[in-house]
Amino acid sequence: MNVTLSATLAANEDIERRRLAGERVLHLAFGEAGLPVHPALRERLAAASGHNGYGPVAGAPALREAASGYWSRRGLPTDPELVVCGPGSKPLLYGLLLAVGGDIVLPMPSWVSYAAQADLVGARSLLVPAPDGEGGVPDPERVAAAVTHARAQGRDVRSLLVTLPDNPSGTLAGASTIRRIAEVARELDLTIISDEIYRDLVHSPATGFLSPADVAPERTVITSGLSKSLALGGWRIGVARLPSAGLRDRLLAVASEIWSSPAAPVQQAAAYAYTEPPELVERIGESRRLHGTVARAVHERLVRAGVRVDAPQGGFYLYPDFTGLDFASSADLSAYLLDRHGVGVLPGHAFGDDPAALRTRVATSLLYGETTRRRLAALGASDPLELPWISASLDHLSEALADLRTTRRPPRPQVRAPLVAAPTTG
Repeated sequence: MNVTLSATLAANEDIERRRLAGERVLHLAFGEAGLPVHPALRERLAAASGHNGYGPVAGAPALREAASGYWSRRGLPTDPELVVCGPGSKPLLYGLLLAVGGDIVLPMPSWVSYAAQADLVGARSLLVPAPDGEGGVPDPERVAAAVTHARAQGRDVRSLLVTLPDNPSGTLAGASTIRRIAEVARELDLTIISDEIYRDLVHSPATGFLSPADVAPERTVITSGLSKSLALGGWRIGVARLPSAGLRDRLLAVASEIWSSPAAPVQQAAAYAYTEPPELVERIGESRRLHGTVARAVHERLVRAGVRVDAPQGGFYLYPDFTGLDFASSADLSAYLLDRHGVGVLPGHAFGDDPAALRTRVATSLLYGETTRRRLAALGASDPLELPWISASLDHLSEALADLRTTRRPPRPQVRAPLVAAPTTG
């Protein structure tokens, strides 16, 4: 096992130490939603604070019923008995790796914890590049070839994972790609784990959203939570929609030995949130608009500086490519930005990318302000880019990007991406 402190959490702690030491740091390294808790949720948490007993392993009936309604309103009729709740979607993903078993196909790049969790459970990740402009989904045709080859070598590949919209790229796979990956999963008898925690933060309603559960319901697990759409990362609550009673029972067996049951007061507040009352629907709409506005502004600054980067479609991430700069690795580039310019980003190798590829993950969600007052002002502003603290942060980024231009050298020869990247150890 070769697992270290999560790159995102390690970067966040490092940046906080630097700030406490008086350094000026533009924090683009941590995917926290960066917004205050809605008062209605605080009230319900306080009202439920007396609930201190253990609850059902699967979660409180009210929360499972509310989550069932959430998915049903999105065209996915859901039996509450096939909903399992946990202390965040991250533990649910870990539990699913144990419950499904075997090795897992991941998109490359992909969120830092997927491969690390596979390593923890003794599985191996099969990293398959995502199609251009459609991060979060391993290329379907490459998946078929990679899994067939891996099985021929004696590996037991049982699942594949997709992220919709994607972290780290902020892009969203199109319907044709989702349909094809579902076909491949069916042909290869793979369970699909669809991480849809950013689903409600797709920037434009016109973009459209197709879940693998829409086309392959018999083999698709959906995981989600409230840490992104309602900025409840510290409350630790997640939900999973299971395709079968058999997989549910295996996940519950794992959950019973790891977390017993989710925190009772938080479940009560989450049950209210998943009924989608008007005030929370409005808050999510405001958040979605803010995330999209600021992410597009950062995209514009990157493009203006000559950086290649896909336009963000959901959440609050971008994945710029700095090919042509005079750095040996994405880690060197990230260290330079932090040490010389006080700009914190994550190197692409943390997401399973080639360490020599000069790509980084940029998270824009901590630009809204460092106080509740400023964050609420950003939520309510007709143009949040005119707020002085957001404008100053964008200028800070532009200054750093302008300096990087002077380190540019002729681009390296393009090397065709391998069919499958080297797997993590397991």
